[in-house]
Amino acid sequence: MNYQLLANQVQQYVSPIFNTVNGDKLFYHNREHTEAVVKAATTIANHYQLSERDFFVVITAAWFHDIGYYSDPSRHEEMGAEQAAAFLQAKGVDDATVNAVKGCILATKLPQRPNNLLEQIVCDADLFHLGGDNFATRNKLMRKEASARTGKKIDKDEWRKATIRLMEQHHYNTDYARLLLNDKKQEILDNLKKKDEEKGKHVAISTPKESPVATTSSANTAAKKQKEERPNRGIETMFRISSNNHQRLSDMADSKAHIMISTNSIIISVLLSVLLRKLEEYPNYTIPAILLLTVCVIAMVFSILATRPNIPAGTFTQNDIDEQKVNLLFFGNFYKMSLQDYTGGMLRMMNERDFLYGSLIRDLYSQGVVLGRKYRLLRVAYNVFMFGIVVSVIAFIIAALLKR
Repeated sequence: MNYQLLANQVQQYVSPIFNTVNGDKLFYHNREHTEAVVKAATTIANHYQLSERDFFVVITAAWFHDIGYYSDPSRHEEMGAEQAAAFLQAKGVDDATVNAVKGCILATKLPQRPNNLLEQIVCDADLFHLGGDNFATRNKLMRKEASARTGKKIDKDEWRKATIRLMEQHHYNTDYARLLLNDKKQEILDNLKKKDEEKGKHVAISTPKESPVATTSSANTAAKKQKEERPNRGIETMFRISSNNHQRLSDMADSKAHIMISTNSIIISVLLSVLLRKLEEYPNYTIPAILLLTVCVIAMVFSILATRPNIPAGTFTQNDIDEQKVNLLFFGNFYKMSLQDYTGGMLRMMNERDFLYGSLIRDLYSQGVVLGRKYRLLRVAYNVFMFGIVVSVIAFIIAALLKR
């Protein structure tokens, strides 16, 4: 099934619905929100490198997840799931895929309770803005829509309290979303709580007159502190995401190497147990057999080299700590040291910002170097195997023709 073509048809089917008359009061649950959810779902799905089918499930659910607002807002998740199922069944999509899409849509119902990775991705994409830079804008539109739907203006303080409750109860489901959005979401939640507390104090007591200079100075100090904290959080989030990505790529490389080793082991076993015994009877196959055996051995060797661990000395000196040259985040640099020495080094690193960030940079760089070596060796292994198999098959065909 051509999932890319079907995904385009999904978008073409859903897009006109946003222009219907029923959408005049949907200031939040409109085309802009849906396209933002599709974009967020695409970002998260790409991070987890989903299969073509699973990627289609996630994107289709993202397009349909709020379509029910245009027919029955009170049960929009169920309506969206039904519309998605009807469309997909008309296109001949199998029941398992249809049910997966429906499950993703229904999982977005608050409180969210996703049961698998695909549902988690759609749920996180739906509330992606809770940890995004556009939170304030989207939250205002949601309040405006709620007011239009109920027919009465919702008080800002009441809405803020409801938003605080939502954000306290909500949590992102995927590791990627947590690493990317949790810090910003917590910052937004803290600001909302601060505003709520200030509003409560203002209502409860009469605020005494303060010096304008002192008030301005205090506000500037708080703003400065907030700005100083933001880069640190962003940097730490960047380090976490990068390290997580490197680890994922490393796992993929090990998996590819395992496939190559297993495949060549099977071929070599068959060659040694079956074909080589027959070479006396069929001597014309000697060269092709040796060629194939050589190809498999070389490919296996490079695959093993790609996964073979390289362990450093496992020690560091006080001079390394003083000059901030050692990376204490990698076990290979300290596994032979005593706990006391390692604890001292770690405390020193945690107390010095440059040392800490320098270690994180070295750790990321080291992971990148290892990844580069792994994928370089794997590329050689796969190239040898691919071209070697082709040459070997041609050699077997030539040998068979010459025998005739």
